[in-house]
Amino acid sequence: MKNIYFLIVPQTHPLDSLGPAQLFFEAKENGANLNLHFVSSTLDNELDSSLGLGFSKLIPYREFELEKDDVIVIPGIDFSLLNDSNFKKGNQLFYHWLNTQYNNGATLVSICTGAFILADAGLLKGKKATTHWKVFAEFEEKFPETELLKNRLFVENERIYTSAGMLSGIDLCLYLVEKEYGIKFAIEVAKEVVMYFRRGESDPQLSIFLQYRNHLDTRIHTVQDFIANNLARPFIIEDLADKVYMSARNLTRQFKKTTGITIGDYLTKLRVEQSVHLLAEGYTLEYATIECGLKSTNQLRSLLKKFKGVIPTDLNAIN
Repeated sequence: MKNIYFLIVPQTHPLDSLGPAQLFFEAKENGANLNLHFVSSTLDNELDSSLGLGFSKLIPYREFELEKDDVIVIPGIDFSLLNDSNFKKGNQLFYHWLNTQYNNGATLVSICTGAFILADAGLLKGKKATTHWKVFAEFEEKFPETELLKNRLFVENERIYTSAGMLSGIDLCLYLVEKEYGIKFAIEVAKEVVMYFRRGESDPQLSIFLQYRNHLDTRIHTVQDFIANNLARPFIIEDLADKVYMSARNLTRQFKKTTGITIGDYLTKLRVEQSVHLLAEGYTLEYATIECGLKSTNQLRSLLKKFKGVIPTDLNAIN
């Protein structure tokens, strides 16, 4: 990577640009030879964000001609604008420029609904992509020639990267830093921005700590909170039932009815995800085993092998 261009579009979600910008800035501060540029997708040097916060001192896109190894970061914008036919019509010259830069060898990175901009520009035809989970249906209807991967943090194909949201966009940018400068350098950058977990392309959009929570049963939420906060402690179903003044049998039945998953399977998934995060951060198998409430490292290895298809590929080799 040489130059990173942070594209500012009308109604940009500010953190979609500023989050990745901060990450690349920290990479530069740590010694990466990078130049950061803030570029307007229009001919204006001032644009308003979706929050009303203004961006100024922008350089119009047509003043740049990118080269191989340059990167363009494209943020998500207000969805109402993406559905505006006049917005697409008014962007034709910009879309042509975007295609030219890609053909010149530049890498394109979209954050959240920024995937719609790439697709509108014709850059995702016949490719795989992801975007924010709230707009899956709209994306599939609007761009049937693009294969939408719905449970991915980010998707890589042919120098075009799409990500699910703002935080996964930062994960993606850290992934690019790691590819360019190595894992040790990427870990140092992650520490600078206090990114505790490093997530990869194969990780799901929604963490298990967030999944199975889309319900209104406060008792089941209480049980889920207790399990997540006490993975290292031994407990039995009766302990959980006592917390919410239910019988063990009733809790077991109600938990499955409410969440769609058994308590045992939920606990297992929590343990797998927590262990993967700890191992990715450099902790030992022994430490991860203890923190996840498992009896032995062999038990942890067995769990990781069982979930081999859903954990980051760089951890699949653990044996």
